Amino acid sequence: MHTTTKRVTAVTATFLTGVAVGLSTPGVLAAPPVRKYVNVPGRAIAAPVSDAVLVGDTLYVGGRLGHDTFGKLPTDAAGEAKAVLDSVKSVLTAENMTMDDLVSVQVLCTDLSLFDTWNGVYRGYFGHDLPARSFIGAGSLLRGAHFEMLGIAVRR
Repeated sequence: MHTTTKRVTAVTATFLTGVAVGLSTPGVLAAPPVRKYVNVPGRAIAAPVSDAVLVGDTLYVGGRLGHDTFGKLPTDAAGEAKAVLDSVKSVLTAENMTMDDLVSVQVLCTDLSLFDTWNGVYRGYFGHDLPARSFIGAGSLLRGAHFEMLGIAVRR
């Protein structure tokens, strides 16, 4: 066999071996993660959104407000904060997660003077470790709400 032919054969064999190994390695050609759209019953406001989307072990929780099943808000800010957090908790529970699975949350608030009120309620929903959080001032929220919370949870 000619030297050039031997080199081409060796390079081709090495390439094909690499392709074969790569194809047999788990995860190399894995299908994209399946998305599961999560909707809890009794949503007060009918809107074209999902309550959350689960991708692998990560749950993306959409914005949650504190309205009851009749679309009414609690009369005080602490009650509304509790209703928002209970709403987030219900979405997490639907996927066998807890508040402690949250790794990041964003809280929108129409009145930043309610920061301490929010924190007073919020702290009681978590164990020792708290998720990363933003508390963002918002001009207005849907249907007169003072608070909206969204987050990302990763199953432990």
